[in-house]
Amino acid sequence: MNDTLATFGYPMSALREYEHWAILLRPHQVTMGSMVVCTVGRETRMADMASTAFAELELVFTGAEGALRGAFGAEKINHMMLMMVDPHVHWHLIPRYSGARTVGSTTIADEGWPALPDLGSGVQLPDSDRAALRATLLAAWPDGT
Repeated sequence: MNDTLATFGYPMSALREYEHWAILLRPHQVTMGSMVVCTVGRETRMADMASTAFAELELVFTGAEGALRGAFGAEKINHMMLMMVDPHVHWHLIPRYSGARTVGSTTIADEGWPALPDLGSGVQLPDSDRAALRATLLAAWPDGT
């Protein structure tokens, strides 16, 4: 396991795992369903990724985007590859909504809509709502991804 996976709560935060990637529920939910796609390897540059890792991204993004659209009607999905603090190759997937979304007792509005996402907004979900969010996303995950 690399340090970036650990930062985002792996393995407890894992939604899906592939040969080269893990999709994690982002601990700080900027908007409902915020995720992280992270290499399971040690690569710190996209140029160092194996060609099979690039090919596998089709499944990774098809699954994650399908789950976000199916579960919450994501209107847009921002893929942010900032890598300023956490060194291993990863993206933040921030679903975008013109209105708030609720899971359990937590409602989150997209404070940046329709411009850039406000990464300082959002919340840490209580354990029960995090479990409900995880279940909601997994139930909406497209078959075969």
